[in-house]
Amino acid sequence: MNYSLTASVGSQWRDYIGVCKLKVVALIVFTAVVGMFLATPGMVPWSALIFGTLGIGLAAASAAAINHVVDQHADARMSRTANRPVASGNLSSRNCLMFALSIGLLAMWILVQFVNSLTALLTFLSLIGYAVVYTRYLKRATPQNIVIGGAAGAAPPVLGWTAVTGSVDPHALLLFLIIFVWTPPHFWALAIHRRHEYAKVDIPMLPVTHGVEFTRLQVMLYTILLVVVTVLPFATHMSGLFYLVGALGLGGVFLYHAWLLMRDETDAHAMRTFGYSIVYLMALFAVLLVDHYIPYS
Repeated sequence: MNYSLTASVGSQWRDYIGVCKLKVVALIVFTAVVGMFLATPGMVPWSALIFGTLGIGLAAASAAAINHVVDQHADARMSRTANRPVASGNLSSRNCLMFALSIGLLAMWILVQFVNSLTALLTFLSLIGYAVVYTRYLKRATPQNIVIGGAAGAAPPVLGWTAVTGSVDPHALLLFLIIFVWTPPHFWALAIHRRHEYAKVDIPMLPVTHGVEFTRLQVMLYTILLVVVTVLPFATHMSGLFYLVGALGLGGVFLYHAWLLMRDETDAHAMRTFGYSIVYLMALFAVLLVDHYIPYS
C-alpha cells in the first residue's frame, strides 16, 4: 500500500516536472545567464545571478505549463505530444493551471523583491507573450506565428541584462535580435518534419500553408540573415575576434545544414537541421561568454 502511494506521488511529480519543459527552460536560462555576464565587465552580483536565474527560470516553466493546458487537445492528436501529462490525462487541466500560476507568481515575487521591477515587468510580458498571445492566438492565426511570437522567446538575454543593470542596453537588444532571427529556421525545420500532424490539428505552420519547398527556402534565407546578424556584436565592438571566428564557423555549419535541407527530397535532414540549431545557439552564446573575458588590450 505504501509502495503504491509512493509510486503514485512520484509519478505525479514527474508529470509536474514534465509540463515545465526543462530542456527548453535550460536553454532559456542559459541565454539569460550569458546576458547577465555580458552586462558587466566583472563578476555578476550574486543576488542578480541567483535570484534572477531562479525568477526567469520559474517564469519560463510557468509559461510552458500554461502552454500544456492551452494546447492539450491538439497535443492529444499529435504523436510527438500525445504522451504529455495534460494531453494524456495524467494531470488535470485545473491542477496544471494552478501549478503554473503558483510558480509564475513566485517568479514575479522573487524578481520584484530581490532583482528589480523592470526585469519583473519584462519577464511578465514575455510570459504572457508566449503562453497567451502566441499559444492561444498567433499559433492558429497565421503561418508567420513563429516569427511574430518569437519575440517572447528572444527576451531571456535582455531579462538577464536588466537583472544586472536595471536598464535595457542596445547591446542587450542585439542578443534579442540574434535569437529572434534564429527562431524561424529552428522551428520551421521541425515543422517540415511534423507538417502532417500540424495539418491534422489545423495549425497553419508555414510548410502546411505554403508547402515544403517554400519553407526550405525561408529556412535558408533566415539562416543567411542570422549569420549577418551574428556579426553585429563584433561590428559594434561588443565582442572581439574570438567571437567573430566562432560565430562565422557556427554559422557556416548552419548554412551547410540549410543547403542540405533545400536539396533533400525527403524529410531526412529536417530533424538534423533542427537538432543542430539548438547546438548552434548554445555554442554561440558560450562563445559570446568566453570572448567577453578575453583581454584584448
